[in-house]
Amino acid sequence: MRASVVETMHQGFQRGLALTQRVLVLNASYEPLQIISVRRAVILLLQEKAELVEATELQLRASKYSFDVPLVIRLVRYIRIPPRFKLPCSRRGVLARDHDTCQYCGAQPGRVNLTMDHVIPRSQGGLTVWTNVVAACRECNRKKGGHTPEQANMILRTRPRQPQYVAFALLGELERHDVWRKYAYT
Repeated sequence: MRASVVETMHQGFQRGLALTQRVLVLNASYEPLQIISVRRAVILLLQEKAELVEATELQLRASKYSFDVPLVIRLVRYIRIPPRFKLPCSRRGVLARDHDTCQYCGAQPGRVNLTMDHVIPRSQGGLTVWTNVVAACRECNRKKGGHTPEQANMILRTRPRQPQYVAFALLGELERHDVWRKYAYT
């Protein structure tokens, strides 16, 4: 039965149905893994290797069956991702992680006007690591100076964290789709 459903859907794809649609694949722990075609996602769903998390309003139809076009699927079994690379902490990476937003006042003055601020200043032993640097506008960085946010009486909007490698590699893709954006940082 499944083979005939997939074959009928394959014919639908060849006629142009949902060819441009892409699907975000999440690990069992809801971490983003990759972006695949709708056809591949439907096969994973039919093989019960994945479950539907979010779908579009479109439907795929095959003889007696109809399926929602998947937008996000989640693997049933956890796939262990070996730590291939340690992401270097860079200005570009920090600004991307923080969505080009000052983590003190929330301003978005553009990348050119943002700086990389050490939460615990280097003068107080702070390191340049993902968990100690945030994007800050020039005014907030100047105001904070060589102090911690508490010493400068400033509130940090989000706690800095090390991005997951796969999510960070997919960040540009995840940012392009409103539904996928919420899975960029799990």
